[in-house]
This record gives sequence, structure tokens and C-alpha cells, in this order.
Amino acid sequence: MIKKLFIVYIIIGLVNVHNSDAQTPIFKGIVKNAVDGKAVSNVHVINLSKVIGTISNAEGAFEIPAEANDTLYLSYLGFKPIKVRVASDFLKYDNSIIELTERALALEEVVVKPYELTGYLEIDAKNVPISTSYRYNIPGLPTRGYEAGSRNPNAISKVFGAIFNPADFLYNLFGKKPMQFKKLRKMQEDNQIRDFLATKFDRQTLVELLQIEKLDLDEILRNCNFSETFITSANDLQILEAISGCYEEYKILNRS
Repeated sequence: MIKKLFIVYIIIGLVNVHNSDAQTPIFKGIVKNAVDGKAVSNVHVINLSKVIGTISNAEGAFEIPAEANDTLYLSYLGFKPIKVRVASDFLKYDNSIIELTERALALEEVVVKPYELTGYLEIDAKNVPISTSYRYNIPGLPTRGYEAGSRNPNAISKVFGAIFNPADFLYNLFGKKPMQFKKLRKMQEDNQIRDFLATKFDRQTLVELLQIEKLDLDEILRNCNFSETFITSANDLQILEAISGCYEEYKILNRS
């Protein structure tokens, strides 16, 4: 009899879990141009609270899991990114209108100086600049290594400083915002967010997702011994993966 009751309780629990998942609210919206009211397609929509992403279709429509008080972040090239707080009324009605405002982009003249190649490998190899960033691997740690730029002559000492004195900077950067950095894994698992970050170089989306300043992002990478070249030239997805790897190592060091 007790065994039967136990089985019944398990079945009820599974049903309740299934119902709670099935009842997850879905926010439905349409993105339009604030100037002419036309639909804007391919807008990246990210739920900052749940770290879930999606894209608007040809009609500007999108659907994304969201609950009341969640924050949506909408971004599209040529428009100002905006954040929208999901109100309870939004979830009651379909196709809430969200307007994006175009912004003028001032393009500066770019002078491209091509390398004068001769066609001879031995000569051209000397003319093309070579990255002077090096990576050091620390045995025993699950890492692809630490990158150190040539601008820092004591790069290798900084590497060991990072390993043996993590509280000096890693705790100040990671320890004070544990919840934000726990989002890193979710960000890496969402293909829509990954695809979006691969096209971005302004760090703005990372700042919004992690709720930290851009200067803090740069400081994390410097203290994890990534070169200035990487910090300034990498796309946002590469920055995400670099910070995530550094954070995983921080957790290992923190536990020890």
C-alpha cells in the first residue's frame, strides 16, 4: 500500500512539473521602425533575466519566454538598442508593439595601407607583422593557456601571480558578482545569443547581460593575461568565451 502511494506521489509530482513548464508565459511582440512604422526583421531579442535569445521574422514578429518584470534587450544594426521591462499586461495580449529608433552613424575616412608584397615568400614573410602575443599553459588546470602581450615584459610573472594569488584581483572581479557570472554558461548554450555575439564588437550586449561596466570586462581580460590586441580586436563571442574560461579557472582556484 505504501509503495503504491509513493508511486502515485511521484506521478503527481511529474505532472505538476510538466504543467509548470507548459505554463511558462510567452511574450509575443512586433518590432517596428519608430519613424515610418514599418516592420523590422532580424532584430535580436534577448531576455536578460533568463538569458534566452530569439530573432524577429520578416513581419517583425517574435516570441520569447518571459515573465512579469523580466527585461528584454532589443538590438539591430543602425538602430538604438533598447531595454523593455515586461509588464503583466504585456503577457495578456499578443503582438505588443515595440519601436526602434534609427541612429545616424558618422563614418570616418579609413586609410588602408596595403602591404607591398613581392611574391617571394622569404621576403614577404618578413614584411607582414607577426603577433607577439604568447600563451602559457599551466599543467593541472583545464585551460587553453594564458595569453600575454609583448607590452608587458613581466607577463609570465603575472601568470603565476594569477594562479597563486587569485584573491588579489579575481575575487574583486568575480566574487562580488557571482550571480551575473553564472549567466556565462547559459549564454554559451544559447545558439541565438552566440550567433548574435559573433557579429558584435562593441561589448554592449555583454555589459547588459552581465550587468557590469565595459571597463570591468577589459580589466578581467588583462588580469587573465590576454593581450591588448585580443581585447581590442576580438568579437563579443570570443570575449565571452575568454571570460568564461577565466571564470571557470577562478572557481577551481577558489575551491582550493
